[in-house]
Amino acid sequence: MPDWLLWLIAAGVLAAAEAVTLTLVLLMVAGGAAAGAIVAAFGAPVALQIVVALVATLALLGVVRPIAQRHLVQSDPAITGADALVGMQAVVLSEVDGRDGRIRLNGGEWSARTVDPEQRVPAGTVVRVVQIEGATALVLNDSSD
Repeated sequence: MPDWLLWLIAAGVLAAAEAVTLTLVLLMVAGGAAAGAIVAAFGAPVALQIVVALVATLALLGVVRPIAQRHLVQSDPAITGADALVGMQAVVLSEVDGRDGRIRLNGGEWSARTVDPEQRVPAGTVVRVVQIEGATALVLNDSSD
C-alpha cells in the first residue's frame, strides 16, 4: 500500500474522530496527515513526510485552531419579540390598575396591568415594563412609594 494512501486514511480517521471530541485538535492533526499524504504522493522519503506532517499539524494548531475557535464561540442570543420590551419605559394612556389599562410602548398601544394589584397608575405616568404575558404588559410605577 503506498505511503500517501496510509496518510490519507489516517487523515480520514482523525477527521471522523473529531466529530466525537469537537475540540478541533484532531481535525488539525488530520490536516497534518493530509500534508504528509501530499508530500508522500510526490515521492518524498518517510522522514520528510513525518516532518511535514508535524510542522503542518503544529502550524494548524497554533494559527488556524485559535481563529476557528473564535468564530465558533456563540455569543448571547439576541433578545427579540416581546422579551425585548421588558425593561423599557412606557407612558400610561388610560389608568392602569391590577386588572387593566392601556400604555404606549415602543410606538404601539398595549393593554397593561400593574404588578401590584392594589396599585393604580394615572394617565400620563411613565412606567417600566417588567413582564409580558401574552398581549398584556405588566408594569411597575417606579415613582410610587
